[in-house]
Amino acid sequence: ELKEVFDLCLSCKGCNNECPSNVDISTLKAEFQYQYYKSNGVPLRSKLFANNNRLNNLGRLLPSFTNFVFKNKISSNILKSLMGVASERNLPLLSKISLKDWANKNLSNLIPSSPIKTVYFFNDEFTNHLDASIGIDALELLSRLNYKVEFVEHAESGRSHISKGLLEEAQSFANKNISIFSKLISEDKPLIGIEPSAILTFRDEYPKLAKEETKAKTLSKNVFLIDEFLQNEISIGNISSEQFTEDSMQILLHGHCHQKALSSVQSSYTLLDLPKNYQVNVIPSGCCGMAGSFGYEKEHYEISMQIGEQTLFPAIRTTDKHTVIAAPGTSCRHQITDGTQRIALHPVSILKAALK
Repeated sequence: ELKEVFDLCLSCKGCNNECPSNVDISTLKAEFQYQYYKSNGVPLRSKLFANNNRLNNLGRLLPSFTNFVFKNKISSNILKSLMGVASERNLPLLSKISLKDWANKNLSNLIPSSPIKTVYFFNDEFTNHLDASIGIDALELLSRLNYKVEFVEHAESGRSHISKGLLEEAQSFANKNISIFSKLISEDKPLIGIEPSAILTFRDEYPKLAKEETKAKTLSKNVFLIDEFLQNEISIGNISSEQFTEDSMQILLHGHCHQKALSSVQSSYTLLDLPKNYQVNVIPSGCCGMAGSFGYEKEHYEISMQIGEQTLFPAIRTTDKHTVIAAPGTSCRHQITDGTQRIALHPVSILKAALK
């Protein structure tokens, strides 16, 4: 009975704010899945989704071939059928180069002569393999705004393992990242990341999973979504509208669920509203419906799209083609493309393009 109930939980964390008693259903779901799998075994699809980073590392050995297989109608349909993925879904493609490889070649050329401050960058597994261009935009934006960015080797976030109830693996990633970053991160040198579901794991799940809870809680105070970091820098005067274009743009913003529950969409709004003649409207939407792997699963595809049709899709369809769609979450951007055939951009890509 519990399995049936939790099957439709999106792990959006909306209950963190909406429930009067603050019952954290997403954590209960992850714990239930963990216990259920201990008794009944882990399904192959759950293993594949949880280990997407390892699979993408393998796919990157021959990225052009991997993308061909994912795009080709026959081979992609075979893959989707074997994995239990909805045939209507587009499989995410690998970036031409991983963000890690790009940074190793180019980051040394982006060091400002007199940086305002140093930040550490969390290269999450989704940005690294699937959205490297957004990561590059973020690194170039930070550099041109006079911030020095440090990259260090670290473990993946563990987000996919948490969502699938593979908590022992997630705990291992959490402990590794806490061990690495607790020695480096401080109020003066924060850790920032692009993907809300990954970077906000430091704030939400890591203190619950970590072997050293005190270290995890201390670290979490200096870990920020890049939108939050830049919003704070704007508020203290380190970044101003004078650094950006005076051209006009209409922007429609959809916030990520974890961002809404654990942070605020206001930070993304503040970024996009910084150029003088940018007009930003926030879509009053709930979850986009993709919710990580949820919307890819064939038995959930229909309800995933129904969720998108509640507010998000209609709001986008009523805008003209010149209105820019913004969404911080990788799953949200994929859902928007599948549901409306519009391309959504990350706020940092929009802001980077707006630099003078």
